[in-house]
Amino acid sequence: MSIASAGLAVAMLAGCSTTNNGGGNEAASNNSGSNSGEKVTLNIFQFKVEIADAMNRLKADYEKENPNVTLNIETMGGGADYGAGLKAKFASGQEPDIFNNGGNADLNTWADKLEDLSGEPWQSDVIDTAKEAITRDGKNYGLPMGIEGYGLLYNKDLFQQAGIETPPKTLTELKAAVEKLKAANITPFANGYQEWWILGNHTFNVALANQEDPAAFIKGVSEGKGGLTDNKVITDWFNLFDLMIQNSNKNPLTTDYNTQVTLFASGKAAMMQQGNWTQVQIDGITPNLNVGVLPMPINDDAKSGNIYVGVPNYWVVNKNSKNKEAAKEFLNWLATSETGKKYVVNEFKFIPAMKSVEVADEKVLGPIANEIMTFSKDGKTSGWYFNQMPEGVPQEVGAEMQAYVAGKVSKEEMIKNIQQKWSNMAKK
Repeated sequence: MSIASAGLAVAMLAGCSTTNNGGGNEAASNNSGSNSGEKVTLNIFQFKVEIADAMNRLKADYEKENPNVTLNIETMGGGADYGAGLKAKFASGQEPDIFNNGGNADLNTWADKLEDLSGEPWQSDVIDTAKEAITRDGKNYGLPMGIEGYGLLYNKDLFQQAGIETPPKTLTELKAAVEKLKAANITPFANGYQEWWILGNHTFNVALANQEDPAAFIKGVSEGKGGLTDNKVITDWFNLFDLMIQNSNKNPLTTDYNTQVTLFASGKAAMMQQGNWTQVQIDGITPNLNVGVLPMPINDDAKSGNIYVGVPNYWVVNKNSKNKEAAKEFLNWLATSETGKKYVVNEFKFIPAMKSVEVADEKVLGPIANEIMTFSKDGKTSGWYFNQMPEGVPQEVGAEMQAYVAGKVSKEEMIKNIQQKWSNMAKK
């Protein structure tokens, strides 16, 4: 089966650990590129903890092909705040040459630090929907890591064990599946609510994406026009959120990302809200786990049966780097060389965001990505809108949602607090 990423574009609208791979934090003091013959150290600061090991392997291959370049790769993500870590790097004078940017609000925050990459040779190969979030005033500032999607991952064998014959697509069907799982003494959900981003980004995105016009809705809230309180979609969204809270693993507020994935991958829970980025970790715990993807329905309407697809982050170049030409050469290698493409698909397990990159074997990316691509082809996807909220708002949303899970605030108080914080932060 050959699945071209270009076909995916039509259906698309457009995870505390720190590791350091490579020599020190020193920056090379030259302006040369990697082909100049001079020694160059490229400092790369990235947030995808699940590809940290693969990045170490990539480092070895790249340095073999480019013997005058040393890659110093530092990974910060999972339970750590990458954005805060990145700001600390810049504040301390340890500015990376290459780092990650989420686009939209994140692009606004870092725009004056980013090199214009519009003229790079890989630009024409990027699918159109993957460019939007990282483009301003006709200039493009980043190479998309890949395409990702999330919903409710589910253990097909546990569903079968509980007598669930048809994967649930509506809220009513999901509630019925939860009851069957409980009757079979199977924990329905593994929730990692210690992580603000699981809540403030991905869970809350469900409430945003189900609005009639999500982008306009977010703009209205940011302009202080309200919209969150007495909102029918958000009222319905609590149906799903409450269902997940009430049928969870024990102590979800002290369960981090790694523990959540481990609970699910080891068969101790039937479902978890996550995406295809978990495939590598799942494979490492239980190879060949029979896993599938379900939508996150908030009611029984058709749109509610979508999964959520977007670009998780972009590779960007620090425009003040003394090694920015070498940095751009590295990104070009990642996007166009056979070795670079191999890492993106075979090692990182990313759904490619480049038109020319095909996934020749559906087994390469794993079952989660394959089901996400099926949802996309069927037009059953919605976008990632959390990155359109003002900087810092998703973290505050996550904190308010954690307070709700803990029983410290009511539904009404949670939404009122989010709207107030959102409005105040948008004015800054």
